[in-house]
Amino acid sequence: MGHVTSPARAARQASAIARFATSLYKQRAVLAYHGYWNHDPMALIFLRPGRADPYPIYEAIRARGPLAPTRLGNFMSTNHAVCNEVLRDRRMGHPAGGETIAGLSFLEMNPPDHTRLRKLAAPAFSPRKMAGYTELIEKSVNALVDDLPTHGTFDLVSTLAAPLPIAVISDLLGVPHKHMDEFQRYGATIGSALDGVKSMWHLRQLMTANAALERIFTELFELRRRDPSDDVISAIVAAEQIEPHELVPLCTLLLIAGFETTVNLISNGVLNLLDHPDQWRLLRSDPALAASAVEEVLRFDPPVQRTGRIALETHTVAGHEVRRGQFVATLIGGANRDPDVYADPSSFDITRAQLVEHMAFSSGIHYCLGAPLARLEATVAFRVIAERLTTLRRAGRVVRRNAATIRGPLHLPVAL
Repeated sequence: MGHVTSPARAARQASAIARFATSLYKQRAVLAYHGYWNHDPMALIFLRPGRADPYPIYEAIRARGPLAPTRLGNFMSTNHAVCNEVLRDRRMGHPAGGETIAGLSFLEMNPPDHTRLRKLAAPAFSPRKMAGYTELIEKSVNALVDDLPTHGTFDLVSTLAAPLPIAVISDLLGVPHKHMDEFQRYGATIGSALDGVKSMWHLRQLMTANAALERIFTELFELRRRDPSDDVISAIVAAEQIEPHELVPLCTLLLIAGFETTVNLISNGVLNLLDHPDQWRLLRSDPALAASAVEEVLRFDPPVQRTGRIALETHTVAGHEVRRGQFVATLIGGANRDPDVYADPSSFDITRAQLVEHMAFSSGIHYCLGAPLARLEATVAFRVIAERLTTLRRAGRVVRRNAATIRGPLHLPVAL
């Protein structure tokens, strides 16, 4: 009694997939209609023009005021002050029980669960831990540079920008070396879903990646329970404040946050330096400017372009009533070029004085926990590149990621 036969289960799964596919392609049609037909900038961000270059679209949104309504009944902002207010306001948050298909742990939670899980992960990114990683990062960057070809074209993303952060985050988590290639592949797949699922094929890829990471992490949890080490996974499995079902999403978040942000920060930085020869010459002449260059890349062309919040209660934002349940898209890529905050915001200047903090790492309680690690990795990478790859130049067409939330090259052909 009550047993569900295999054909019945298969029928239910098929029905669920059909409903998902209908919803997915309906959503894509709505975006295309509002973007290409109505020229709605919020829709265009997710379409080909926004993926190629979102910054002119941000300026069109800015012209509509500090907080602009969308045709889909929500709001959007490229205003630095408004974005900062929305991200810090406790009346804004994530929908109760809301979770993306990627299941990114406390990134999708409100207090108190957000606070509880973030506290578990925070010690891994303390100043003491970061100081201990400087030598590892310098050694890793120099080893990767040693292996670069001295003749011909090579892809900077696959040879340097991607291997560095996956090696560092794997070491931080305590992931054995044999799993590093899998982590890079599956982490990139889950990161590609931050915009949402693009197709049924994409959904299958995502499900495969989630299942594979769950298998790997579950094996690691058992290993670290038997044989704990000085790594994040050992600390997490020993904690009493975490439920078993929260383990995999938390570790997946740390993997994605430690990989996706940094690989695109490094590759965006190199691309913008090579596209601005005066700035590239400046960094080569003074590699000590590497940390300043990192901050300017984060402001000028951040790897994470947008985030957003749901109104948990009705209140006023920038003179607009935002009703409970309405979404506010904080377009931080646009906020980082707000002319009310930054002088000549569309110029790339690695000597710029950062008088107001950019929003590349978000703001408020969801400020990126891994920001110190990303800054350290990129600073070391830029310094070593400026010292050792002085003849680096672009050598082909850049292929960008098919994404609106994460911005960066998928392939960056360069040569020495």
